Amino acid sequence: MDRSIHTSDVSEQSGVADGNNTELTQGVCLRLVSRSQWGALAPVSQERLKGPAQKAIIHHTALWPCRSHQDCLAQLRYTQKLHMQDRDFHDIGYNFLVGVDGTVYEGRGWGIVGAHAKGNNYDSLGIAFMGNFNDETPSLAALSSTKQLLQRGVNLGYLQPAFTLLGHRDVAKTECPGNTLYEALWLLALH
Repeated sequence: MDRSIHTSDVSEQSGVADGNNTELTQGVCLRLVSRSQWGALAPVSQERLKGPAQKAIIHHTALWPCRSHQDCLAQLRYTQKLHMQDRDFHDIGYNFLVGVDGTVYEGRGWGIVGAHAKGNNYDSLGIAFMGNFNDETPSLAALSSTKQLLQRGVNLGYLQPAFTLLGHRDVAKTECPGNTLYEALWLLALH
């Protein structure tokens, strides 16, 4: 079932008293860890998007939850190695990854074609929540940071203001991003 959210169409969602979800970002500062700060390997090559992304596609890594900075660093390095060595990607597949505490880690970064959703990489931004969201619920901190990241992408011109928000399962035959995260996607919509 396609449950894609067009950010220009969102006006009211159940579960939020006043019909908006701005409380997700109030008082939260976005913590962004650069590639060099987490020790990323250099990409084999990079290709730039031709313009602002039309879609934001949400994933989960389906790995262990990273509850500490060291756990997140280990998962980032593991994921990059898996993607580059086992899957023959040119870099980690996602543009950004988000830890349980809401820290955002730069993957490929802004404006770079990802390798996260076959057939959809040339017009999208790929964001992966670190953990397995078939088994766990996404934290408010991770949801808040992701919403801020999406807004930053719009503000910087890397993401269309009326972008479509999708779970990976909306564009591929997969369980990704897990049931609990998929059910929470509407909280990420911008007004």
